[in-house]
Amino acid sequence: MRPASPNASAAELTGVLVVVLPVFGLLGLGYAAARFGLLSYQAGEGLSAFVFTFCIPPLIFRTMATASLPDSQPWGYWGAYFLGLALSWGVAMALGRAVFKLDRRENVVAGFAAAQSNTALVGIPLLLEAFGDAGAVPLFLLLAVHLPVTLTSATMLMEGPQGLHPLRLIKTLLLNPILLGLISGLAFRGFGATYGGALRVIVDYLANAAVPCALVAMGLALRRYGLQADLKLTAMIVALKLFIHPALVHLLAHKVFAMPPVWSGVAVLFAAMPSGINAYLFAERYRTGVALASSAIALTTGLSVVSAAFWLWMLGVGKN
Repeated sequence: MRPASPNASAAELTGVLVVVLPVFGLLGLGYAAARFGLLSYQAGEGLSAFVFTFCIPPLIFRTMATASLPDSQPWGYWGAYFLGLALSWGVAMALGRAVFKLDRRENVVAGFAAAQSNTALVGIPLLLEAFGDAGAVPLFLLLAVHLPVTLTSATMLMEGPQGLHPLRLIKTLLLNPILLGLISGLAFRGFGATYGGALRVIVDYLANAAVPCALVAMGLALRRYGLQADLKLTAMIVALKLFIHPALVHLLAHKVFAMPPVWSGVAVLFAAMPSGINAYLFAERYRTGVALASSAIALTTGLSVVSAAFWLWMLGVGKN
């Protein structure tokens, strides 16, 4: 871990506030736009569709095409993180079905919200602040596969084989914007093409628009749906995302898989990030669980100030 000054803990908390408050600023902008009639709810739906179809795929493409991966893959590091993610996702879906009687589609949204982390808005600046340059390699290594794995898994669960013939299922998945971004990025990388010129400008424009547009769209949705989701269900997702998920990763990283302390710390803090904006975009895309996703994102983002400080303390970051 990076050496810390006596005021490191306060500095880390300030850093969390600095990156969390802009998130609420953009959410508030979208909320205010709906509240004062500047944008309609239909505009929010259109903006969400634009982000999901034209912004998220370039974001995935860019990540897969440009990520720098080591020669030997850190399977233990990925195993600790994604096994913890799968367990958290599975518990959310099991409780969603058994306790809250969610249907299959909304249950997928519940699992996605409980497992997928907000990496771009909160994760990157917070983890780099916590671990410095030593944390950059494990952070970006995990970041390269996090979004493709979680979005692809959610898409496959949502599209599912229920009532679909295998060929129809394959066609549906291959035409999904998320998978198209993943496949095209891997193909681009495989052919050894250069990411530059006009292609880079276009892709960067679209990819960089994903976060602000998505947050404004979610602000419109928050005005429309508010905290209409069952508060007990939302609380379950909050507990899983901010505490159970990182606790599982902490256990796996320290007791099951071997890795350097900084790598295990990055994995745990990455898991402790609030629910990602993609849970809302995914719910809006499939017109199910939108209120649940927006409520979970709002509450986990707000509470992430406390939970991030807790996990920084647990990991020994900021201690003398």
